[in-house]
Amino acid sequence: MKICMILEGSYPYVRGGVSSWMHQYIQAMSEHEFVLWCIGAKAEERDHFVYELPGNVTEVCQVFLDDAMNQSGKSSRRFRMTALEMQEVYNLLRAEKVNWDILFAMCKREDFHPVALLRSREFYDILTQLCRTKYPYISFAEYFHTMRSMLLPELYMFTTAVPEADIYHATATGYSGLLGSMAAFDKSRPFLLTEHGIYTREREEELLRARWVPAGFRQHWIQLFYNFSACAYSHALWVTALFGRANLIQQELGCDPHRTRVIPNGIHYERFAGIAEKEEDGWIDIGAVVRIAKIKDIKTMLYAFMELQQRIPKTRLHVMGGVDDEEYMDSLRGLIEINHIENVIFTGVVDVISYLEKLDFTILTSISEGQPLSVLESMAARRPVVVTDVGCCRELVEGEADDAFGVAGYVVPPMHKAEFAQAMYRMCTDGEGRRRMGENGQRRVQAFYTHGESMDRYRKLYEEVMLWQG
Repeated sequence: MKICMILEGSYPYVRGGVSSWMHQYIQAMSEHEFVLWCIGAKAEERDHFVYELPGNVTEVCQVFLDDAMNQSGKSSRRFRMTALEMQEVYNLLRAEKVNWDILFAMCKREDFHPVALLRSREFYDILTQLCRTKYPYISFAEYFHTMRSMLLPELYMFTTAVPEADIYHATATGYSGLLGSMAAFDKSRPFLLTEHGIYTREREEELLRARWVPAGFRQHWIQLFYNFSACAYSHALWVTALFGRANLIQQELGCDPHRTRVIPNGIHYERFAGIAEKEEDGWIDIGAVVRIAKIKDIKTMLYAFMELQQRIPKTRLHVMGGVDDEEYMDSLRGLIEINHIENVIFTGVVDVISYLEKLDFTILTSISEGQPLSVLESMAARRPVVVTDVGCCRELVEGEADDAFGVAGYVVPPMHKAEFAQAMYRMCTDGEGRRRMGENGQRRVQAFYTHGESMDRYRKLYEEVMLWQG
């Protein structure tokens, strides 16, 4: 079977939870052939892979969003929209319900080019009407350039060739969900969607804080990504989530509950289960396996650790992961220097299995997560955790209704540095509690979150889909 995995901003360009899952997924599915359809931000990332691709990856198709913004001047074609096409472009620009199949078909016309559409009289008329009625106090030039930056990426992506595959499988509802939906329309093949987090909610959180978004257009940008989710949910044959609460959110966002499933992540339990406890050396070593990115809220982590150090000086914080955002990394270094925070070690990318031997427990301060592999790995190694109450972290730490293993750490509200510091203090000062919680977590992972069981569920899903396709 040939499976096209549609990936956005992750594998194989950067390391992280989704990328790690994807790499292990392809390796585990050695009986299948994989095509990677990768969406990146910048064309300079082309072919710069941080993973050695498994042998069953037979093709890599790459699409870069900044290529879309460089389309001006590349088309001298004239393009005229039909009345139906005009209505859907109008709906798209208003961030209202869209008939995406009409847009997909429009973008496959021989005379279509994104720039030709933007230069068309029909597009100008639509913009003029919308600017007058919806944004009467904003200049037309500002409105035009904002709408252009919203519209160009998806129109450009819709012109790309769809790789041949038996199944199309996306890992998010954003641009990757749009490509999966277009593939289902263009090839009449099944499209599956697996959400590791709730993409729409994550983009909303980012946009609410983003400085580059003009205040008057912030809600418009947010609604655009909600429309992307609606497109993916309506075209996907099956939509999977990693945990029950995410599945309910998908349904709240409009996904048909009869086409949803929960398939938890799993880890290679046996690789972590044999890691010995850290030898006693008078220090408490705390680990965080995270990418250096704002969504991981490492500033709260550092402030909480600073408070902890005032009570327990012999503590060390090991931050393990690559740098996604150099500007954010610089701000973290400045925060450490200004506040004289000691014993913080940024390790870069490391062998997590080896490094866990040096740690007493691990932490996660993210403001958004799905089902973090780093928490599962820590628990499998009998390292309890202190985590924020995001994604399914509470379910992992405290268990669900059919789970009597006991708590495996502490759960704290996001961005509460004082509460997080207090939870770390309790973990540091209760050695027996750490051991007990570590054992609880290990038993939970063994029972519910093994890699083999997770892969078997996806295999069965593929088999069902192909039988349905018949």
